Amino acid sequence: MVGRGPKPWGRQMRRRDFIKGIAGSAAAWPRAARAQRPAMPVIGVLGGGSRSTFEFALAAFTQGLGQQGYVEDRDVSIQYSWAGGHSDLLASMASEFVRRHVALIVTFAGTGAAEAAKSATSTIPIVFQLGTDPVAAGLVATLNRPGGNLTGATDLAIELVPKGVELLHDLVPSVTKIGTLINPQNPTATAPKLKLMEAAASKFGIRVYPAPVAVDSDFDPAFETFRQSGVGALLVGNDPFYVSRRERIAALSAQNRMPTLYSDIEYVKVGGLMSYGGSITSTFVIVGDYAGRILKGEKPADLPVQQPTKFKLVINLKAAKGLDITVPPPLLLTADEVIE
Repeated sequence: MVGRGPKPWGRQMRRRDFIKGIAGSAAAWPRAARAQRPAMPVIGVLGGGSRSTFEFALAAFTQGLGQQGYVEDRDVSIQYSWAGGHSDLLASMASEFVRRHVALIVTFAGTGAAEAAKSATSTIPIVFQLGTDPVAAGLVATLNRPGGNLTGATDLAIELVPKGVELLHDLVPSVTKIGTLINPQNPTATAPKLKLMEAAASKFGIRVYPAPVAVDSDFDPAFETFRQSGVGALLVGNDPFYVSRRERIAALSAQNRMPTLYSDIEYVKVGGLMSYGGSITSTFVIVGDYAGRILKGEKPADLPVQQPTKFKLVINLKAAKGLDITVPPPLLLTADEVIE
């Protein structure tokens, strides 16, 4: 009898240990399940400007990602690096993405960011958005077969500059001085744009007056410079900073009674006079769509660089009336869209 006394206590201890073990295992199950879930892929977004400049582009980019079923913070993580106009930082920022082993690098609006990403890696896929020819920039072999690890979309805004000068001359033939906004924070686009613009303007005996605008406080002095220089018309390109400030630019052009041609229809939608080109917003949608396709396993080398298939001339007659401008009938006849 004495030897049997401890046994119930021993059985009770073993039962308690068993219950604790079961409870501990149950508590560990969710942690184990979470540990087994695959980590979300990470996209590194590299931009030469600031985030505020690219808000409209980010909305279009995430729209494109959504077309492939990817939602930020649900299916994919996005890390952002903005150079804030300091192009010398792009190389180190691209290298940091490589060090973090991101699944994909996306570069926004500018050959500088794309070049930095290309120099940093030959294996991580890169999707770019540009305003110029990526073949001429040495980023891809051809548009249809990019080769390597880069592809993306271009709106060809710089290549359309000569046509923009011609359209301004058709609109106001008497103008001998044309102004343009240039962004010092986007140097890779500034030099070729001015070269093309000056060459095209010289054919009509027109002089080009550039004014630097990189921050909001630059706009008023730029338009004052145009006024004092006797500039009679403006050409505004597809720089992301300008597109993000399109309402203000259109308003300043109207206030200063300055006929202006824009390279994106988004300006005309908010009261601008005339635009010729593709849509910069649509190119960012393409970039997002391509990013999603690559995350699903497609290769950049197999995805052709997308570019506008049609360039639209859009004229806002209400804006023309506000400027006391009569649009020549031949120009109206060539317009793809007329806003009254």
